[in-house]
Amino acid sequence: MSKENDIPQIPRIVSSHDIRIDGDYAEWIAELKHRYRSAQVKASVRVNAEKLLFNWELGRDLVQKKAEERWGAGVVEQVSLDLQREFPNAQGFSALNLWYMKRWYLFYNQADTKLYQVGKEIPNTKLHQSGAEIGNSKLYQAGKEFPAPFALVPWRHHVEIISKCKSVDEALFYIGKTIEQGMSRAALVNCIKANLYEHQGKILNNFAEHMPALQSKLVQEVLKENYDFGFATVNHEIYDEQELEEALSKSVTDLLLELGTGFAFIGRQKELIAGDTTRKIDLLFYHIRLRCYVVCELKAKAFEPEFAGKLNFYVNAVDDLLKAEDDNPTIGLLICSDMNKADVQWSFRGISTPMGVATYNNVRIKDMLPTQEQLKERMELLQKELRETKRLMKANK
Repeated sequence: MSKENDIPQIPRIVSSHDIRIDGDYAEWIAELKHRYRSAQVKASVRVNAEKLLFNWELGRDLVQKKAEERWGAGVVEQVSLDLQREFPNAQGFSALNLWYMKRWYLFYNQADTKLYQVGKEIPNTKLHQSGAEIGNSKLYQAGKEFPAPFALVPWRHHVEIISKCKSVDEALFYIGKTIEQGMSRAALVNCIKANLYEHQGKILNNFAEHMPALQSKLVQEVLKENYDFGFATVNHEIYDEQELEEALSKSVTDLLLELGTGFAFIGRQKELIAGDTTRKIDLLFYHIRLRCYVVCELKAKAFEPEFAGKLNFYVNAVDDLLKAEDDNPTIGLLICSDMNKADVQWSFRGISTPMGVATYNNVRIKDMLPTQEQLKERMELLQKELRETKRLMKANK
């Protein structure tokens, strides 16, 4: 046997020695790291898939075996106790979790739901290679009725979705978004709370007329018809665009979360000089997924036809001055307090730049918020009422 196949037998502490590190070595190490990370992801997805299939089948058993009718009302709790006794270190066997498993199975097995089509009907879902491999594995040939894309969504996400969604279509929408954007549970809850299912894709726009079909569809999926600015606070009930813009800019992180995944903040009041005239763009973003700039104009009042012309001007300027060759055409987004649909549609006629008009709500008014002194007074009053209630309860005993 050659020496190069032998394991060194000399006792020593491992350290870097007798090696020439060059570009090929660095490239090989980088490849090894990438391969290992990929293997970790695939292993994690497969483990999650197996656990989810178990949850699904347990929920199915509770339904199909009519467990409560057959063994009594406490059967779910008994199954929970038996599983926890047998697998004391395993998580997920609480009685509440088992009830969710049953509810999960029932949710997607409603009378009007064709479960075998669920996997195909999940919108906006692009299964990555790991998911595709799992979807083609024997795991799902065994489960058959378990939609493969479900394996790419963590269990607690599934619980949030079936607890908060009113229909299978809405649930599938959020499953698709979770897979596509890799949303955390907190981000998912925020999307459901903001009713993204109802608002997304309904923004008034001219995208279909002036963009390729696929790009138009993607843009409409990204932009909403209404934005919740509940994180922004202005000083008075009557405020202008500048004050609204400042309030939003103070919470850029919240603003980006409300806009949605993929928005990168470029800046506010971006100065544009043309000849001897200077103008300023309210907010400028770049959308990573759409690969284009997004010009955002804010209006603290209802839509007026002239707003479309100004937004058109800014979109064209950004196209000429900032857009790179590999960028898609710039998009204009006007966010105002209210709008008339006919006004918007007529204003878009003759304009070839892609634009959309949305509304906003829930801006907080500082003057309407209680002061620190008022909060203190309310707290003292509540404490006084609580003490009086306890006194009366004690006296009645």
